[in-house]
Amino acid sequence: MDIQPTTTEVTTTASRPWLLSTYGTETNKTVTLDLAQFGEGTYTEAANGVPNVIPSGTPLGKVTASGLYGPYDSAASDGTQTFAGLLETDTAFNTGSTKVGAAMRIVGDVNVAKLPVEFTVPAAANRTDHIVFSDLS
Repeated sequence: MDIQPTTTEVTTTASRPWLLSTYGTETNKTVTLDLAQFGEGTYTEAANGVPNVIPSGTPLGKVTASGLYGPYDSAASDGTQTFAGLLETDTAFNTGSTKVGAAMRIVGDVNVAKLPVEFTVPAAANRTDHIVFSDLS
């Protein structure tokens, strides 16, 4: 029997239809996502053969206890009820991983109608970002 390891390489192109301009790209913040916060199948999708991907444009909030980031949830009480920013790019992770590094957009011009999830822009008191949202549906 001959057992040979194989390597698969997948190249993807960033798709951010929600982004209206490149303004703010240089101010992205590096964050760590708590993958336990993202329900399987809810925020993850297969993209070009990669099974675990959180799509760009996913709204994020900071979990107070851990300092990690999860999906923004206006009804939560763990810190993620405060909107912090948007996931800048599709972010892939390995099955079984608990955390992954990511870029979070905190400044820019965004078309809220083209975000990957339904999103109601929270009041200024419930935000720490500087994003301008437009509805150009």
